[in-house]
Amino acid sequence: MPRRNTVTYNAMLSALAHNGRIDEARALFDGMPRRNACAACYNAMISGYAKNGRFDDAVKLLKEMPTPDLVSWNSALAGLTQSGQMVRAGQFFDEMVEKDLVSWNLMLEGFVRAGDLDGASTFFARIESPNVVSWVTLLNGYCRAGKIDDARELFDKMPERNIVAWNVMLEGYVRLSRMEEACNLFEEMPDKNSISWTSIVSGLVRAGKLQEAKDLLDKMPFNCVAAKTALMHGYLQRKMVGEARQIFDGIEVRDTVCWNTMLSGYVQCGMLEEAMLLFQRMPSTDTVSWNTMIAGYAQGGQMRKAVGIFKKMNRRNTVSWNSVISGFVQNGLFVDALHHFMLMRRDTKRADWSTYASCLSACANLAALQVGRQFHSLLVRSGHINDSFAGNALISTYAKCGRILEAKQIFDEMIVKDIVSWNSLIDGYALNGHGTEAISVFLEMKANNIRPDEVTLVGILSACSRAGFIDEGLKYFNSMEKEYSLKPVAEHYACMADMLGRAGRLNEAFELVQGMQIQPNAGVWGALLGACRLHKNDELARLAAEKLFELEPRKTSNYVLLSNISAEAGKWDEAEKTRASIKEKGVHKPPGLAGSS
Repeated sequence: MPRRNTVTYNAMLSALAHNGRIDEARALFDGMPRRNACAACYNAMISGYAKNGRFDDAVKLLKEMPTPDLVSWNSALAGLTQSGQMVRAGQFFDEMVEKDLVSWNLMLEGFVRAGDLDGASTFFARIESPNVVSWVTLLNGYCRAGKIDDARELFDKMPERNIVAWNVMLEGYVRLSRMEEACNLFEEMPDKNSISWTSIVSGLVRAGKLQEAKDLLDKMPFNCVAAKTALMHGYLQRKMVGEARQIFDGIEVRDTVCWNTMLSGYVQCGMLEEAMLLFQRMPSTDTVSWNTMIAGYAQGGQMRKAVGIFKKMNRRNTVSWNSVISGFVQNGLFVDALHHFMLMRRDTKRADWSTYASCLSACANLAALQVGRQFHSLLVRSGHINDSFAGNALISTYAKCGRILEAKQIFDEMIVKDIVSWNSLIDGYALNGHGTEAISVFLEMKANNIRPDEVTLVGILSACSRAGFIDEGLKYFNSMEKEYSLKPVAEHYACMADMLGRAGRLNEAFELVQGMQIQPNAGVWGALLGACRLHKNDELARLAAEKLFELEPRKTSNYVLLSNISAEAGKWDEAEKTRASIKEKGVHKPPGLAGSS
């Protein structure tokens, strides 16, 4: 092992302190043979103490230092400002016998980091001779806070502007989508670097101005992978895969972000074969690459391939586990999802709100109340209980397990409720046949100025259907566009077909389906078919079933249901023909994913 010197000691002390291992750093520091001769090592320890919240230890060491210099004092001050202890930092700053511009700028940066722009502005006015770093620090604070006009006023007053100042101002305009001003500023810039080009291209892409972004890129005097990747991302968001691939192929030296952007684009567009070919070509893959492929196959219903990739990963993070667990849930493999949660804990990976939300969804679909309660307890212990995502998942779990009062209690205890929270409770009441309560929550939601969305109306229509509130259901359906600016989608029509069908108004239900402005899907015809069995209308049932056979030719339950309807009507020959067609067409129940985990 090479002999240690002051440089290696300083590097080790800084690394240990940065990772919060301050006691180990102190033990190393105390064991140094000539520590009094290494001012940098003292400074590393002082800064480490301050950044880890041990300011008293930092001051004590500062006083023990044989010859503390201004760097030593600034090290302690930096620790305070970077950890957000601005009151104590101010006191320490005032006690400093000697100060330089670094000291002043550290305080200024601390105010900006803490979001105290008034304090930053007041402090900036105290600096006798602010340098460009001082000006840029305050400018950055204004831009990040969205105070773009104050930022521009400050920018115009700057006695000296470097490229960092120009880029900060440019990014401020871009962040607020003020692209006309951003473009004008970009044109005025005396010098532009890769950050400048990437910022303006990203802004144009977000504004939907892809042609302008491309035209600008064509004028770029040097190769900037980040700027080209930004345009690729814009194309892929709009499913313009060919244009994105053309840019990708034109980049000679691609970084991992560029590869992952193209990979993610293929996945989002459902082009999994192309994604896999690209994945196999990547010179180096990271965790993002692997997670993208897992999520892509999971969303595409190919869980065997998703699990296969997952098993080949050398380094899995929480996102990797979440991708495979949520994939199982999305594909109805709820037991596999819970099994992989147990494997995740064995792998010592920390679950987050997304993990718990997926597992709670699995519990809800399995009606596994006791397991759901265990996850509820884990949420409380993990500190995620106040997260709206977790709260929403708990509402759905308890509601689907028939514990609607507990679902309501979770809803009432939530600190922050979003649209999903309201929808989850409405769905819960609908599922348990409490139509009056569902409508009551809907009215309360509107009274709280929460605008209903498509999911809300699905819940309300479902509640009306299950409770037999036909007139109310028709009223809400007919008012969707006029009152809420929502166009009915297939799920709304399915609710209406189910509602009218349950009430025996099969002709009205059929007329509604025939008059749909969009193509009826399997859910709509399935609702009508179910109503036909309930009211023994085998003629309309056969018509609905034929539509279902076209949409879902390999789904066994549709054939079985029609066969049962014919049998109940005494039409045994037709029932037998329908059952025979199951074998003739090779229809079978798809196997599960047994043994995949």
